Amino acid sequence: MKPDLVRVLDGNVFVLSEDNGDIEANVANPCGFFDFDTRFLSVWRLTLDGERLHPLSIAERDHLHLRFFLVPGRPTHYVDAKSSVIRERTITGGVFEERLTVLNHNHVPVEYTVRLDVGSDFSPILTVAAERRPPGRLYQCPEERGLRLGYQRERFRRETLVTSSEPVRADEQGLTWTVRLAPKQVWTTTVRVQAQVLRPDGVDVRDRLERRPRASAGERQQDLANWLSRTPQLSCDWEALTDVYRRSLVDLAALRYSPLTMPDQVMPAAGLPWAATITGRDSILTSFMALPVASELAAATVRMLGIDQGAVLDDFRDEEPGKILREFRYGEMVAFEERPESPYYGSADATPLYVILLDEYERWTGDVDLVREFEDEARAALRWIDEYADLLGDGYVRYLRRNERSGVANQGWKDSPEAICFADGRLPGPPLATCELQGYAYDAKMRGARMAREFWGDPAYADRLEREAAALRERFDRDFWIADRGYYALALDSDGRQVDALASNMGHLLWSGIVPAERAAQVAAHLVGPRLFSGWGIRSLATEQERYNPIGFHVGSVWPFDNALITWGLRRYGFSEEAGRVAEAMVDASRYFHGRLPEAFAGYPRELTEYPVRYPTANSPQAMATAAPFLLLRALLGLEAVGEHLLMAPRVPARFGRVELLDVPGRWGRRDVIGSGLAHVGP
Repeated sequence: MKPDLVRVLDGNVFVLSEDNGDIEANVANPCGFFDFDTRFLSVWRLTLDGERLHPLSIAERDHLHLRFFLVPGRPTHYVDAKSSVIRERTITGGVFEERLTVLNHNHVPVEYTVRLDVGSDFSPILTVAAERRPPGRLYQCPEERGLRLGYQRERFRRETLVTSSEPVRADEQGLTWTVRLAPKQVWTTTVRVQAQVLRPDGVDVRDRLERRPRASAGERQQDLANWLSRTPQLSCDWEALTDVYRRSLVDLAALRYSPLTMPDQVMPAAGLPWAATITGRDSILTSFMALPVASELAAATVRMLGIDQGAVLDDFRDEEPGKILREFRYGEMVAFEERPESPYYGSADATPLYVILLDEYERWTGDVDLVREFEDEARAALRWIDEYADLLGDGYVRYLRRNERSGVANQGWKDSPEAICFADGRLPGPPLATCELQGYAYDAKMRGARMAREFWGDPAYADRLEREAAALRERFDRDFWIADRGYYALALDSDGRQVDALASNMGHLLWSGIVPAERAAQVAAHLVGPRLFSGWGIRSLATEQERYNPIGFHVGSVWPFDNALITWGLRRYGFSEEAGRVAEAMVDASRYFHGRLPEAFAGYPRELTEYPVRYPTANSPQAMATAAPFLLLRALLGLEAVGEHLLMAPRVPARFGRVELLDVPGRWGRRDVIGSGLAHVGP
């Protein structure tokens, strides 16, 4: 995605445009109005008397509202514009509105021709960055007050309805207004764009499914204000931390949406633009990291993923009983089974992470009812670890796609084809057991044991899970530890050989607790050593590895969520200085992205670039990156939910100065946490 595209979004509904508000989509510039995993507008081009418009400024009130101040032609220092245009853009619940205002600055009457070119290719979001000829029929129907665009393929039908509040001439390519203005006069119209997901009888599918009316723009704005008022208030001497915290709160609010199955609850969409949908891993980890600010996201995520938990063996969808989905899509390719995301279960990490989230949610909130309500789902997830994930019978979680045509080959968080590799660049043979999957499985068993003993009334099951976790920890250390290099292998291949690349994955092992105490110092040293630590964060793959590439998606770039989990793991093992170093680097990097951490950025060494380099196709905002500052802050302040208490052990680097996080919510009510880097001395 072009990094300079302007966006408004409401959960999984969003608009991406150029800085003048225009949309002209192509393979290199996949902008548009998107809803229901479909692009409903691919052309949205405004002209005044045939001239393109150029921006003077853009005002972003919040994620729902944008205002563009424009002039025809290119503005110069020598010629005053005789007219200007304001585009005010809002989006709520599947409806995109644009208020167009034309201002006559001249001292004589003027007649303008205002033209809005409108079009849609109705591309599935999965294909907007590739050439594709639509297999169905596109149609355009001018109407009295606007234009109806449509696409039909057998029973699959989508329409975009564009209407004007003022009289307009519509043709198949757009809308035209003739505007006569007296000196200093203003003309305004509101153009409304509605995405329609139609059944064969012409009824919008969502009208029958949603049980409450869609919120208005004003209601959504009030909802944002209420959301921000409920979250903990942060103050810090280092302004960069408060900036990234505030930006993350607003972006996380923007990424909330209500699935059709649960219209009264909100969970996080994974990210804009490529992952604005229900996901397993992303929603779980986002909800985990956001527990100190918005625990309700975790409850909705547990419910939604539990409802869609795998129940049968389905090769096309890589579904297995107990397995948690990878992602859910609604678009054309899914409807005709050209893609498996209906839902798709090709993720080996989401299932143990589901158990981890359920337990951590109860620790933070005390919501025992949810733990009991989803006991069967948690047990099924734990059973999946042993019965379906152990593909070779060696006690390790492995993955092997059964959908060879359109399934995902690598089913951990590093899912690009070359992500799991030997140090010399060779690619290992599946089924693969990546190291972090074993850490997640260990943690899931330990947390499952706690829930079984305290809430499910099954101490025998708890004892069994703890024995299994201890055995996993012992054999993991034996089989994954590379003694002569002092770090854990990235994975085991199908023959049990160590995939010996040095990668960030082993930082997740500290988060899970599977690392023996005597190994932790060596692991920590590698994580913050020069091969992995760029100065801006921990790289996904270390330098000197054959496939290392500072702008490789999973083979050298820096991922904020990855760094946040590692930071929490470093604190867990007592490496406060190292944790502070990573957290400081992340917050420092955020200053170069206007306070919004992207999905990933380049892994160039800090001394080479002097600033973090943007990764060209990263999602932004992306939910896990958006939530990363919350976990970084939790690590700095040492926040841990234990019983009815919030424990705190601040270890704040000096650069942060005084940090105050007020009204932290949880089962304890609300608590204030204060830490000071200026006063910190010692380990």
